[in-house]
Amino acid sequence: MSIYSSLDSIQDELNKCMKCGNCQEVCPIYKENRREVSVARGKISLVQMVMKGEVEMTEGIADRLSLCTTCMACNKICPCGVRFDKIILAARAEAVRKKGLHPVKKIAFTALKANRLFDFGMKMGSTFQGLAMKRVHGSDKGARLRIDIGIGKEKILPNLAPRPLKDELPEVTKVKEPKMRVGYYIGCMTNYFYTDMGKAVVDVLKENDCEIVVPKDQGCCGTPAAVNGDVESAKACARRNLLAFEKLNPDVIISNCSSCGEAWKHTFPQIFEEDSEMKALADKWAARTYDIAEFLIHKVPYKKEGLGPVQRKVTYHDPCHLNRGQGVNQEPRQILNSIPGLEFIEMKKPDRCCGMAGSFYLVHPDLSGQIGTKKIADIAQTHTDTVVTGCPACRLQLTSGVMNAGLHENVMHTVQILAESYQAGKKGAKQAAR
Repeated sequence: MSIYSSLDSIQDELNKCMKCGNCQEVCPIYKENRREVSVARGKISLVQMVMKGEVEMTEGIADRLSLCTTCMACNKICPCGVRFDKIILAARAEAVRKKGLHPVKKIAFTALKANRLFDFGMKMGSTFQGLAMKRVHGSDKGARLRIDIGIGKEKILPNLAPRPLKDELPEVTKVKEPKMRVGYYIGCMTNYFYTDMGKAVVDVLKENDCEIVVPKDQGCCGTPAAVNGDVESAKACARRNLLAFEKLNPDVIISNCSSCGEAWKHTFPQIFEEDSEMKALADKWAARTYDIAEFLIHKVPYKKEGLGPVQRKVTYHDPCHLNRGQGVNQEPRQILNSIPGLEFIEMKKPDRCCGMAGSFYLVHPDLSGQIGTKKIADIAQTHTDTVVTGCPACRLQLTSGVMNAGLHENVMHTVQILAESYQAGKKGAKQAAR
């Protein structure tokens, strides 16, 4: 039984909870508002009351269920092994079945399913973004909204790229004597905003003799819909992506987005639990999906002899869905520590949630900002010049945070630093050959 189809599927998880309250120690939301309903234990009690018929699934309860970044920190600290991420996803799906989806979310997720329409809308947004956004003076790192639409005018948002990355890349990029055929799942943030990140992925894969496959039919992974309980939209997105990559049949799939990777590895198989044909396809590709850092360490492995010096003082932020969701945390650090000239400094609590959590920021912008402030304080204490992470959404949150705090930090993806090192290596080799 899928966690997305019935609350009965999480009964065992609910029964595990002994109400000890250990989750209070790590919940980023509880640390801000000190409300019991914000923490896993409180929501578990709420879901149990709904299942027993003691309360109805009202809009008020649905709002309380939205108070979760799905950072999974409570999973890690729970002495009983409760998988609260399963509980919250199941409860949100139940809320949508009982109360329906918020009209704004319904419009947004319908657009995500209509791949061409969504793509057209993002391209139009790129053309006319100057009407709604004011570029931060002297910076190409983003812009602020001219009018507050409820998410705050101080938030610095990334500029939409002139062209989506998917349009810039060929469907197949060949290399001499390829080690393997790699399917690149781009993801929305990289495709429409952080194309520099995606180009670094391609450069690094080529450097490591990988043929790159970019299915043109790929689209949103459906995570925004799945975490908000819109199961049918999430299924539509998952089905489209699975069929697109199955058609081109790469050896593996890689992602540079923590939430997208989590979707391929875990959400797709869970959401098709009751569809044997799609479940088999989801399981097949879940077993062949890797985060880019994980892939470079464990599958290639990446070349170190061509690395050149990168003079940066770097700290690393662990994205929740990469660290706790996929168990990938040492691999990015191994890559960073292998780069000549780079000084790596660990921040205090590198796995602390940054507060972005995708659509959570849009629904709870003030709370998201409060959580992010603690992360920015940790970064400031490192006295570094570059923050590295493995997630484009975290990059957005961290970029806004460091700029508003007046810190002179670049925020980059791990693979961008590696690509920079390969470029430095090539430049050094040319100079030596003269």
